Amino acid sequence: MEDKVLRKLFLGFIQIHILHHASEHPIYGAWMTEELREHGYSISAGTLYPILHSMETDGLLIKEERNVDGHIRKYYTASEKGVAVLKEARSKAYELFKEIKD
Repeated sequence: MEDKVLRKLFLGFIQIHILHHASEHPIYGAWMTEELREHGYSISAGTLYPILHSMETDGLLIKEERNVDGHIRKYYTASEKGVAVLKEARSKAYELFKEIKD
């Protein structure tokens, strides 16, 4: 039960984290999985890729396919909408963290 609740809560944090990096440079799934792992999130490709696809469907990310060593790799960059959502999320997160920091 608690795992489900935490998983739901952390999904928003993960999406903000994805938008943050995708607004700085194109990202791809394996890199993002490792980046999230460095911040304490244990997330599988089977969980991450549906999140990326959902964010693309919602217009937050733009996907570009590139040939890397003979394989197609999907890179994601934040769209204008994604950057605007990130800006709003940062503002809301900042206010929340100021309140709950102690």
